[in-house]
Amino acid sequence: MFGPLVIDIESTCLTSADRKRISNPLVGMVILFTRNYENREQLRALCDEIHAVNPQLLIAVDHEGGRVQRFREGFTEIPAMRTLGARWIDEPERTIMAATATGYVMAAELRACGVDFTFAPCLDVDFGRSEIIGHRAFSHNPNVITQLASALVAGMRQAGMSNCGKHFPGHGWVKADSHLELPVDDRSYERLLFADLKPYRWMSMVLDSVMAAHVVYPAIDAQPAGFSAHWMQHVLREELHYTGVIFSDDLTMKGAAGVGDILDRARLALAAGCDMLIQCNDFDAADQLLNHLTFTDNAQRAERVKRLAPVGQALNWDQLQDSSLYQHAQKLMH
Repeated sequence: MFGPLVIDIESTCLTSADRKRISNPLVGMVILFTRNYENREQLRALCDEIHAVNPQLLIAVDHEGGRVQRFREGFTEIPAMRTLGARWIDEPERTIMAATATGYVMAAELRACGVDFTFAPCLDVDFGRSEIIGHRAFSHNPNVITQLASALVAGMRQAGMSNCGKHFPGHGWVKADSHLELPVDDRSYERLLFADLKPYRWMSMVLDSVMAAHVVYPAIDAQPAGFSAHWMQHVLREELHYTGVIFSDDLTMKGAAGVGDILDRARLALAAGCDMLIQCNDFDAADQLLNHLTFTDNAQRAERVKRLAPVGQALNWDQLQDSSLYQHAQKLMH
């Protein structure tokens, strides 16, 4: 079974409590943060330590570029995606090449250190309203977002890494930060379909996973998207024909608090159609889920989650530096 929980760990090496948590069959993925990183050698050792506890566990990070890059010292600085969107205006072909190179470098460096997966790309539309999205978005134009995100995904796949489009169905219009409160987007479904949903429709065949937003769209459904069967099953699965993994956003965020305690949130997200539940930065909440959540897997979900596993043998750091493909990609990025 690929467990449905994505949980974090305490520090730069595993504690006994970490080992107990990640040994639980409900855990399918470990997510790392800046507090888990000192340098590349330590990160490699930590990833090896996690995989020694459970070789099937996927190791993930939120490492998308710009201000959302958890590992910095020793890694290539990944530009904010808006930088690529701005370049696209004057030189679209070169920028698509740069986006592909960026995806490759980002994914190849992570894999060289033992990290299997990163939550990228951001597919939100930049309406100039959201501070939490801001420079994370490629563009205000869904067509440009799709072209650049598809190129980034192609580069990630060249490095053997799968991808995650976020934050479905769109976080770019609301001003509120869902880490701190529940944002409300009062637009109609037609408005969302005209802009925010286009990248998901156009990329439905190439997205390995999608992360749902802790945003409520009252004109469509009373529940935040990640807890809404209408959004997860009717819109994403049926209308957009999406067949990949659905992640909840972090269940400990304030945007999720209104649906109940941590167990209520997990149960509602699973019932709505989420395949994987992210729960971070609250070890008491993690323990509640590990001790009390019941989960029955099915073949379709298990097959979807298996697609997130990295493909091929990763180069180690020294091999990567000597690789002509990596060297070429480094030049194309700039």
